[in-house]
Amino acid sequence: MKVPPISIDGAAPREDMLAALVELDARGLNRGSSGNLSCRVGEGMLITPTGMGAGGIEPDDLVWLGFDGARRGRLAPSSEWHFHAALYRARPELHAVVHTHATYCTALACLRRDLPAFHYMVAVAGGDSVRCAPYRLFGTEALSEVVVEAMQDRKACLLATHGAVSAGATLREAMKVMIELEALCRSYLAALAVGTPAILSAQEMAEVIEKFRTYGQGPVAGDD
Repeated sequence: MKVPPISIDGAAPREDMLAALVELDARGLNRGSSGNLSCRVGEGMLITPTGMGAGGIEPDDLVWLGFDGARRGRLAPSSEWHFHAALYRARPELHAVVHTHATYCTALACLRRDLPAFHYMVAVAGGDSVRCAPYRLFGTEALSEVVVEAMQDRKACLLATHGAVSAGATLREAMKVMIELEALCRSYLAALAVGTPAILSAQEMAEVIEKFRTYGQGPVAGDD
């Protein structure tokens, strides 16, 4: 899905990003200044500034970074801008990236475990699992490299001892994937507390993924 370029001074993407930040905070997926998000805009991206919570960010606080290294904005960008940029460079179809320290995603990431196909909705992330990227120091190119690898053919990954990342063709899709991922991690951890969950086979998940292609009314499907 190709999204037409948007002027870097356009109000719409900035307002949408601020609304998404507030929603993440309201849902408890981020707290304080944790997490960040970005949208592909023209030949670069708009990204949230570093060290600021959802309640204190204004539209003009969002920072534009070009893929050629150019920067526009009065504040410093999120320290995680490296993996946002790396994903956009590697995946032209992606137009939004969301990073959170959501509680259940982070709990599973601290176990350094993938999220397997214990439930068919794992396919919302594009495959039969959500991979956990190896631990790397935040804000580094080394982290960018493992994020891109873990996200290959996927719309989400966990970050070992850190949090989670989701992406999509639109900000709405990236948000929906993140919200679903947190719910799935919560269910998986609850199941693990009782026993060993059954895992859907590769064939069963392939059938789910194929059905998702035509189910629902947008790029993210699978809602009951």
